[in-house]
Amino acid sequence: MNDALLDQVARTVDRQRLIDTAVALVEVPSPTRSAGPAADRLAEILSADGFSVQRHDADWPQAPIVMTALDSGRPGPTLQFDGHLDTVHLPYVPPRVENDTLYGSSSADMKGGIAAALEALRVLRTLDALPAGRVLFTAHDHHEGPWGDGRQVRAMIREGLVGDAVMLPEYLASPLPVAGRGLAIFRATIHRDGEPVHEVLRPPGTPDVVAAGAQLVNRLHSWNEELKENSHPLVGHGSTFVGNMQAGEIYNQSPTECLVQGTRRWAPPSGSAAVQDEFSQHLAEVAAETDTTIDVEFAVQGGAYQIDSDGRLVHAFQQAHTAIAGAPLPLGAKPFVDDGNIYASEAGIPALTHGPAATGAHTLNEATPVEELVRVAKVYALTAIKFCVEA
Repeated sequence: MNDALLDQVARTVDRQRLIDTAVALVEVPSPTRSAGPAADRLAEILSADGFSVQRHDADWPQAPIVMTALDSGRPGPTLQFDGHLDTVHLPYVPPRVENDTLYGSSSADMKGGIAAALEALRVLRTLDALPAGRVLFTAHDHHEGPWGDGRQVRAMIREGLVGDAVMLPEYLASPLPVAGRGLAIFRATIHRDGEPVHEVLRPPGTPDVVAAGAQLVNRLHSWNEELKENSHPLVGHGSTFVGNMQAGEIYNQSPTECLVQGTRRWAPPSGSAAVQDEFSQHLAEVAAETDTTIDVEFAVQGGAYQIDSDGRLVHAFQQAHTAIAGAPLPLGAKPFVDDGNIYASEAGIPALTHGPAATGAHTLNEATPVEELVRVAKVYALTAIKFCVEA
């Protein structure tokens, strides 16, 4: 990496502007499915900076996506910076900056990262540094499950509002994830015919939905042990997990429904459809054995994927990271599921998740060091310069 270029990027990142942007975004509460005002705030920031902003409903007109692009004017690939503006449904914590750390709801997950990616875009424009191609900047709602279902990212893919590769500034600073497990959140409801009844007044042969629920939980537990036998070299093995089971209104009533909720995670190369079919087969067998019916919601949050560790995006990122940190990142797996899973597994778009070393995601204590936001802005700008070369 050219030392002069590295120095130019480092000097052009405006630390206070980056902080102000992050604070302005965190100031707007944006629980999933209600991120419209935060999207409006981001659009206002971009417009005030002189960027041309487009808004697209993307299957959720309550919060149209925010999109802008920096075009070099020369043919070449498009690198997308993409982030979600929505947050989990926890009490809102307003922003504050103390001891060079940004606190507040979404400071870690992930408005701090979005602000860093936007700062990278500003740097690239100021320096006119893109050799070719363009950088596409997008932000959206409908990320956090179970409230969101990823519809806006899927709509962006369907409508062609995507790049040739995508970077997502989520709160993962190491390793560099080139693979990830898929995730579905399931909600299985076990039913029997009839009405709730006192335990001693049950007609003979009345199906027991609580026992059926216990049988389902045990089956999923046994299946989880079987899944451990097949391990992917990067992401490990698949899993089934039950975190919630509910039934009945009182201790001695035979209920008509039992709810079992949990997750199913799987490793590449398994596809979401095949995983869902196998899951449904387990439920069908339990239903047949217990004389009940089982309805299931199987909400796929993102599929399993693996990208080419020798591809253009990984090489560009590693050059940028080495220039900033002195060494490339070790390759590894993504511990969580984010929108990169959708881009990679459903659209075949190489996706890298890399953001600030932040803490407290999905809690009331989110915190992101400002220096990490500055670092991410530099890495994103340099990655774009290395990725967007003439075709």
